[in-house]
Amino acid sequence: MRSGVISPRWLPLVGPAVLLGVWALLVATKAVSPILLPGPGVTLQHLWTVTVGGSMAFDFGATLLRTAQAFAIATVIGVPLGVALGSSEPIYRSVEFLIDFFRSTPSSALIPLFMLFFGITDFNKVAIAAFAAVLVVMFNSAYGVMNAKRTRIMAAQVMGASRWQTFRDVLLWESLPQTFIGLRSGISLALVIVVVAEMFIGSENGLGHRIINSQQVLNVKDMYASILAAGVLGYLLNVLFLLLDKRVVHWSGRA
Repeated sequence: MRSGVISPRWLPLVGPAVLLGVWALLVATKAVSPILLPGPGVTLQHLWTVTVGGSMAFDFGATLLRTAQAFAIATVIGVPLGVALGSSEPIYRSVEFLIDFFRSTPSSALIPLFMLFFGITDFNKVAIAAFAAVLVVMFNSAYGVMNAKRTRIMAAQVMGASRWQTFRDVLLWESLPQTFIGLRSGISLALVIVVVAEMFIGSENGLGHRIINSQQVLNVKDMYASILAAGVLGYLLNVLFLLLDKRVVHWSGRA
């Protein structure tokens, strides 16, 4: 520290420290019943125990696998379709209402609809999460293409580049920064929907299944530990994409 100011290297720890401090204060003052809110130390110790014991790691892995599958489907469909729509503004404008409508509709509200089509299956959880993520990825990819710097496009055309060469060498690269924003948002949304689906669509594993089961039997230590595990997973996925963003689109000036 210097002159009473926290060193930048410690700044990321301020938020977690404040959270744990408020949590511990609530428990110590009994502002919330200890039956409903165990202390942070007890919860973290339980999280460590079930993780080392393997049960939490198994549910963590199941949720991660479903999230990765949903995100892969969303990427394979959303990026090419978004780039194609963005390269033709009239086509994009013709379907803009549909994209915005379904993007604005809470995906969890569509769970009953997906259950009608896919039943109570594991694929249902992946499908609803992929549907939610693909719209975010597609929208951002299209937006990135449509907002590519016109000066670079004109420069390529002046130098004799064909339409395909302009699309491949200018539009695709110009759209990458916005596409990565969509990918980061997409994987976070996929994780949220997977956890919700694990709660309410018959599931035998996963963090969502563990959270709702723990709540129903008032095993609050395990419930909070599972919530923390889900938060850690979301944080790690976000950090992974931040690192990929800096590595892949370092030339964009955003990283």
